[in-house]
Amino acid sequence: MVQASITSIQLLLLIPPIFSDVMILLIGGASAFLFAYLLTFAVRALCYKLGWLDQPATRRVHTKAVPRLGGVAMFAAFVLASLLFYKPGSTNEVIIYWLLIAASLLMVIVHAYDDVVGLKPLPKILWQTGAVIIILGPWGGVFHGILLFTFNNPFGREIMNPNLPWYLQPTLFLFIHPPSPDIQPSISFAAVPAILLTWFWAAGMMNTVNWIDGMDGLATGVVGIAGLFITIISFLLQQQSIAVLAAIFTGAVFGFLPHNWNPAKIFMGDSGSMFLGLGLAVLSVMGGAKLALALMVLGVPIIDVAVVIINRIRRGQSPLHYDKTHLHHRLMATGLSVKQICYVIYGLALIFGLLAVTLSGVQHYTHFFKFVGLTLVGLAMVGLIVWMDYRQRHRGERIELGGPETPPNGDSSEKGDDSEKKEAVTEYHLEYSESSSSQLLPDSPHDEPLQAQFPH
Repeated sequence: MVQASITSIQLLLLIPPIFSDVMILLIGGASAFLFAYLLTFAVRALCYKLGWLDQPATRRVHTKAVPRLGGVAMFAAFVLASLLFYKPGSTNEVIIYWLLIAASLLMVIVHAYDDVVGLKPLPKILWQTGAVIIILGPWGGVFHGILLFTFNNPFGREIMNPNLPWYLQPTLFLFIHPPSPDIQPSISFAAVPAILLTWFWAAGMMNTVNWIDGMDGLATGVVGIAGLFITIISFLLQQQSIAVLAAIFTGAVFGFLPHNWNPAKIFMGDSGSMFLGLGLAVLSVMGGAKLALALMVLGVPIIDVAVVIINRIRRGQSPLHYDKTHLHHRLMATGLSVKQICYVIYGLALIFGLLAVTLSGVQHYTHFFKFVGLTLVGLAMVGLIVWMDYRQRHRGERIELGGPETPPNGDSSEKGDDSEKKEAVTEYHLEYSESSSSQLLPDSPHDEPLQAQFPH
């Protein structure tokens, strides 16, 4: 049904339904880029017309009113391009595609409302959990969507052998072991650990993107690079339909980047970070063999989030306590500009993405070498922290761990260009701008929603 509908749309638009695999991939990605680029102009105009703007204020650094609903444009571009060029490869893939569309639509609507009006933390968590339930696809006694219950064992043998102990098997199962890969796992109590792990992966990816969306172009570029490498590896694994879908996702992200590049003309908002995080979480699981890739490309931001949370807990603070210890904060304190910081983190993502592509071509002990690659990501993060500490001591400024400082009233070429971000879904609007070493003041738990600043 879906394939027939897509073919009908292609014929109606005089688009040949038969292209080479590479042509479909390239045209799909380019179309998504163009759609996102053009739709962002429309979203910006609508935001200015309706007054849906992030207004300058004493506690904010940007000096001009900036729209923050870029996620709407990216999602719309993804849907339009995928309806035109994406041909699902299997029945299960069709289902996962529509589950992704439904869950993404939910996230975009809810968090667009949050960007404009404001939401309390608990509803955000509940809505994100609802999106995860959607991508699980639980009906008819089985899970039709995404469920993480198998893992490649980096220390296992290359061939499955029932006589081997479980820790030497090439694939590890999380309490669920369907008799055949073609059989969907059943809904049962044994699936609870897999459900929780899937929630942790999807919600964690959404909020990781949200947390790194702290300066112009940072999250957009990193997610685009991750999507690009998912596209490449899917194509190399001959997962053509997944490669096309990933290319469309990547094109939509990069189509937004020119608008979001420093100085940003529009922010993606939470609607954008949630959509991008959910898209990465699903695309990295579809077809398998790409979970390690996502961890490698996004390894530095993920480790940064983990280190920040652990350090806050060690200091006796809430994991959501506002401070200036994120990676981009620390890089700012070394004296790097917004664009230079983006280049550093983009470079790391590219290096580890290329490493992941290289390792995917290894014929033997592939899973072990991927484990080595993930270890290298961790070592790179350690090296980056050591370098930042050295540079701060000799050239930069000291980071105060206790909390934010009041930004000076003076203008700066960097200060006015970056967005106010919400660090986590459970945070009481601790909004901040991360485009310079001077930070914003945190909001109170009863902060006034942005709607109060809009003209009526």
